[in-house]
Amino acid sequence: MTDTATAARRSAIHLLDQILGEGRLLSECLSAGALDRLPAQERARAQRLALETLRGLERADRLLARNLRKSPPLTVRNALRLGTVELCTGAAAHGVVNSMVEIVSRHRRHGHLKGLVNAVLRKIATEGPEGWGKLRVPRLPKWLRAPLVAAWGAPAVAAMEAAHFAGAPLDITLKPGAVVDLPGARALPTGSLRLEAPGQVSALPGYAAGDWWVQDAAAAIPARVLAPKPGESVLDMCAAPGGKTLQLAAAGANVTALDISEPRMKRVRENLDRTGLTARLEVGDALAHRGAYDAILLDAPCSATGTIRRHPDLPHAKDGSEFATLFDLQARMLDHALTLLRPGGRVVFCTCSLLPDEGEVQVEEALRRHPELRADRAALDLPGIDPDWITQEGGLRLRPDYWPDLGGMDGFYIACLRKSA
Repeated sequence: MTDTATAARRSAIHLLDQILGEGRLLSECLSAGALDRLPAQERARAQRLALETLRGLERADRLLARNLRKSPPLTVRNALRLGTVELCTGAAAHGVVNSMVEIVSRHRRHGHLKGLVNAVLRKIATEGPEGWGKLRVPRLPKWLRAPLVAAWGAPAVAAMEAAHFAGAPLDITLKPGAVVDLPGARALPTGSLRLEAPGQVSALPGYAAGDWWVQDAAAAIPARVLAPKPGESVLDMCAAPGGKTLQLAAAGANVTALDISEPRMKRVRENLDRTGLTARLEVGDALAHRGAYDAILLDAPCSATGTIRRHPDLPHAKDGSEFATLFDLQARMLDHALTLLRPGGRVVFCTCSLLPDEGEVQVEEALRRHPELRADRAALDLPGIDPDWITQEGGLRLRPDYWPDLGGMDGFYIACLRKSA
């Protein structure tokens, strides 16, 4: 056991307390400085431990229930959960158990429970690894699983849950013309590169030179559907964190990147500077924006239910209560985007959601509201796109259970809508 390992575990438990106890997203915790005091390597370790625990939470709770007569306080329970996941996935028992006992013993209110932690985790170390793989793949909470089963069927949702449990590799988008030697990188059918065990991202070849940026393979498709041409005036309507802005700028378009969050736009600027690409940045409300554009990319605010393989905190920090507000906002943003579009122009509407109400239904209703619009199916004819993914109304449905032999992809809905001249 090392002090750094214990510090990382303590911070991971703190993250779990905020996510599971206060309903905060991991991104919110990190933005608030939850890990700022740790060195970079231990920050990464704490974050990884928290994410792995969230992915395996159901299994951990099932194993712990066999060894607990009553549920301990949340912080102790999260220490037990984290320890269980580590013990059942190959970590050395001595280091894990001692570390968790030390963490709990130093807690000002729950230190007296260190004996419980020691006894339970030692039993888990003996019996847990064998039982871990016999448990079912963790399921989504009922508030989310029910509408997804209604939309896609139980077998498809079970396959999505398997993809969530497996987690996500690192995907990158290459800057046009860049040649980078990334050991172990695999070319995906749609043009992205995938790394299974990348290590520290900023230390990889080509990162500092701006030859590529991190972007899930599914998230890279909307900009390819928009297919910006050099010199076109293009609006990235909800731009942060900026992957799509970089794609549009790299294609030679005159890009305006708009987002309501100034801190998030700082990341867009940093990525533009690193890659040597150019865009005009504007912080503001998309619904108040004015202008005229040849093409618009609207990656609308959504439930983000398509990103759970990378963000397993989401189903634990949310409960679906914001869905109706999001559906309304998406419709209003799409309607406003059309007022900014020149005749003959096109808008790509997309959401990183698995809910048809944030994808297929939005486009069906937009086509009814706006007779001047048509869905451009030809824009979806791209390398790596399975024709079976194209939906009845003319959009593209991507799901985490697609590409199971390649490591999956984020859930996305994408449609290209053209305005009559």
